[in-house]
Amino acid sequence: MKSFRLLFYTIALLVTIAGVTEKNLSGDAQTISKVPTTHKVVALTIDDGPHNKVTPEILAILREKHVRATFFVLGVNVEKFPKIFAQEVADSHEIGTHTFSHPSLPNLSPQKISEEFEKAENVILSIAPKPTLFRPPGGFYNSQVLDTAHKRGYTVILWSIDPRDWSCPPTDRVVDNVLREIKPGSIILLHDGQYPLPTPQALGTIIDNLQERGYEFVTVSELLQYNEVRHSFSSLF
Repeated sequence: MKSFRLLFYTIALLVTIAGVTEKNLSGDAQTISKVPTTHKVVALTIDDGPHNKVTPEILAILREKHVRATFFVLGVNVEKFPKIFAQEVADSHEIGTHTFSHPSLPNLSPQKISEEFEKAENVILSIAPKPTLFRPPGGFYNSQVLDTAHKRGYTVILWSIDPRDWSCPPTDRVVDNVLREIKPGSIILLHDGQYPLPTPQALGTIIDNLQERGYEFVTVSELLQYNEVRHSFSSLF
């Protein structure tokens, strides 16, 4: 009887750990907004580009600082600025898809949702391999969006820090919002799809300050490898 109880409590503990793993990754089990880790690693993510003015400035700063980011690109902008997109790839940044035209996906039919993925993939594939990461525009999704993304082989990535740079606040506010909220495993949301933006001016300061605090910048795919809760769970078997 004691052995049975021990087995029962062990199974219950493992189920609980598995649940904590998923909840720590994000608010639900099908998206990721941060990674549970004690390592001082964070991911910079940049949405909506490429843009002919903002993206080259951001790429120059990342090159100067020797930092790699994850760009969630729009197919329509890759189509407009293929050389800038090619430079993102050449600079070894990670590429994720952000749909073709930035619609609110939950408002679309299943067919239109699939078309957004397919059109974006077709444009990206002319220059780079098919991405494995997807970010829904505005962070809006429903079960149909998630199902489509997963069936097409994507991991759905959200964020844990949003300084709302797209609304063009003062540069120091963007910097302060990021530095105030930063934690190991954070995913930082920034943008490069419009002009003007405070993002290029803020980016260098954010990188310098976080590196002084001992943080390392990694891509989202690299960040996922630091998930200590999942690794602890796996080591029990």
